[in-house]
Amino acid sequence: MPFEKNITVKLSDNAHCRIDETPDDKFYKIPRFVTHIDAGAIAAVKALYRQQLPVKTSILDLMSSWTSHYPEDVSYQRVVGLGMNARELARNKQLDEWLVHDLNIHPELPFKANEFDVCTICVSFDYLIHPVNVLKEIARVLKKDGSLIITYSNRVFDTKATAAWLSLSEHDRKYLLRTYLLESGGFDNIEFMDCSPVTGDPLYVVMASVAKD
Repeated sequence: MPFEKNITVKLSDNAHCRIDETPDDKFYKIPRFVTHIDAGAIAAVKALYRQQLPVKTSILDLMSSWTSHYPEDVSYQRVVGLGMNARELARNKQLDEWLVHDLNIHPELPFKANEFDVCTICVSFDYLIHPVNVLKEIARVLKKDGSLIITYSNRVFDTKATAAWLSLSEHDRKYLLRTYLLESGGFDNIEFMDCSPVTGDPLYVVMASVAKD
């Protein structure tokens, strides 16, 4: 559904600073074979993907890990994962291809224009220090009728999340994402959904379509 309010977030000069500014490759060097949301929220992500991702779809799983939460019984055309830890990505059986790439150093995506139908970012967007640049790149590599699906919850590595993310409530973070998407100039039809299960971790969704020329 469309956003209920026409709100954008005013960002301070230190909006994308973090408590821990050490290189991210050190933080992610040790693999974490754990899930970052609980079973109910994971089920909600899978239900969302089942609804939003057609079978014949080329997917970019950005900021990927050892599991992508796509429905296990669906075979997509192509799934490419981009993440920070090689051992985690190698464990992910839902990926057809993967590569290690630090978006906080290199926001540029190593893909051709118009290469993917959909990009998914699952509970990871809060760690991007160049979010608008990354969104511009996502718009570039998506096809003209492509879409972006961002999911987030209330769990976070506080030391690596940006100041902008930590400064807002979980209910207001959707407006931060909307602000980034609008600033990127690459997306329209920006929508928000609350897909939270009855109990457990919340699950929020911001979706957008590639802007028409």
